[in-house]
Amino acid sequence: MAQDHISYLKDQAKAIRKTALTMIYKAQSGHPGGSFSAADILAALYFHFLKLDPQQPKWPDRDRFVLSKGHVCPALYSALILKGFLPKDSVSTLRRQGSLLQGHPDMKRCPGIDISTGSLGQGFSCAVGMALAAKRDNKEYMTYTLLGDGECNEGQIWEAAQTANKYKLDNLIVFVDHNRLQNDGFTEDIMPSADIAEKFHAFGFQTVNINGHHMEEIVSAVSFMLSQKNGKPKCIVCDTVKGKGVSFMENVAVWHGIAPDDEQYRQAIRELEGGLL
Repeated sequence: MAQDHISYLKDQAKAIRKTALTMIYKAQSGHPGGSFSAADILAALYFHFLKLDPQQPKWPDRDRFVLSKGHVCPALYSALILKGFLPKDSVSTLRRQGSLLQGHPDMKRCPGIDISTGSLGQGFSCAVGMALAAKRDNKEYMTYTLLGDGECNEGQIWEAAQTANKYKLDNLIVFVDHNRLQNDGFTEDIMPSADIAEKFHAFGFQTVNINGHHMEEIVSAVSFMLSQKNGKPKCIVCDTVKGKGVSFMENVAVWHGIAPDDEQYRQAIRELEGGLL
């Protein structure tokens, strides 16, 4: 891929972080840590891979994306705003009553949301169902889903993984945002996850580990998985940093779900604009 396009995708990831930060700051509510760790993945998907039409959000042949870790919707909303699904002024409406941008993705309110998510583990099951429907209907669309590593504590994740393997859903690509932190602290202290890629491999997935902040690695991994029509569902485990791009947020559990104050917001914007990624 041309370097100028990689630079474009990096710029979109930075824009996603800045937009999500502003959204959370204005709402004084939301989840910045996981939004920032997922930003590069979302930039690669929304600005390179996903076949979508903002003018036809329910286009039947669109690719599907499911944010299973629904609490990091500020990053997803930011991608949708930048892609043209949502008006730019919706940035100021996160979590307000009646807003398109609720605290978790709402498919009945927000254009571009394929399924309402929030209860961890359930989004992945929905994504498996979408991929299975495509197989049975002989449709060519892909289904992508993003999980958190803390979310992988949920037993429903592994039930869904078994189902994806049984039905040979090679039209399904799972990303795991492996930032090693969840609401209450480090994942290894709360519920050790062991080798996530090996676990998905044991459930019949074709797996790979990558740096989830290295755009070339993300694009290369997805491109490779798309070429593998071998009957195996796919899993890309992305090593990431919670709060990526903002020094005082990185690897700090409290930034899982709090909003910055005025000075913290100004510092975070300066760091993101300064290209410290």
